[in-house]
Amino acid sequence: MKAVLYVCHGSRVQEGCQQAIEFVQKTQQLVSVPIQEISFLELAHPTIEEGFTRCIEQGATEIAVIPVLLLAAGHVKKDIPEELEVLQARYPHVKISFGKPFGVHERIVDILLERIQEKTTVIDENTAILLVGRGSSDADTIRNFEEIIHLFHNKTNFSYVAPCFLAAAKPRFEDLLEETLARDVDSIIVIPYLLFTGLLIKGIEKTIDMVQSDKDITLCDYLGFHPYLREILADRVNEALQEEGMVLAQYA
Repeated sequence: MKAVLYVCHGSRVQEGCQQAIEFVQKTQQLVSVPIQEISFLELAHPTIEEGFTRCIEQGATEIAVIPVLLLAAGHVKKDIPEELEVLQARYPHVKISFGKPFGVHERIVDILLERIQEKTTVIDENTAILLVGRGSSDADTIRNFEEIIHLFHNKTNFSYVAPCFLAAAKPRFEDLLEETLARDVDSIIVIPYLLFTGLLIKGIEKTIDMVQSDKDITLCDYLGFHPYLREILADRVNEALQEEGMVLAQYA
């Protein structure tokens, strides 16, 4: 019997975990698989092991493990595969397929545009747009983020669009914000490239609140519950079920 195990990141902020659960529950309605469980990589329960065990207890013999993560950083390349290898050794009769994260996708660029339009309709050559990613030491992840910036820039032709990060990569958000404030711009739009609320969103809010400037800084909403994201996640599930996902050994 087939099963799907969704792996969300997890957060110390309970609201962020609850948002992840609600998002996955809405996505489950698009997936025709009898067993579907939710788990968290860290900071919350059920863990991957707990979610996997729940699938087994319901009779699963094939489990598609789907990372509910934006890009293929260390969690996708190392942390989740390592846990799955342990579980595979424990349950050798169970077939495990490993799905892809959201990745670089034009639909996500469309969501970013919507997030801007929700806040303002006035964007000119004196407006700077900062796209804020989680950050990673993984070079492929940074390249993927730059691809997203490229897609975004091509679709909008905004004069100033720049990437920045909250950790593990440069430029850091607070540094680029300070640098941008010193430029000849009238306003700054900050777009968090994050799925849900959590400490990272709160950190962005705190950084903006500490700014002393007469320039207008607009913080857009995170990606959140957009229908496009649910469709992409459902596609990732179907790819994994059809064995078009990733091989565990690829990142071992």
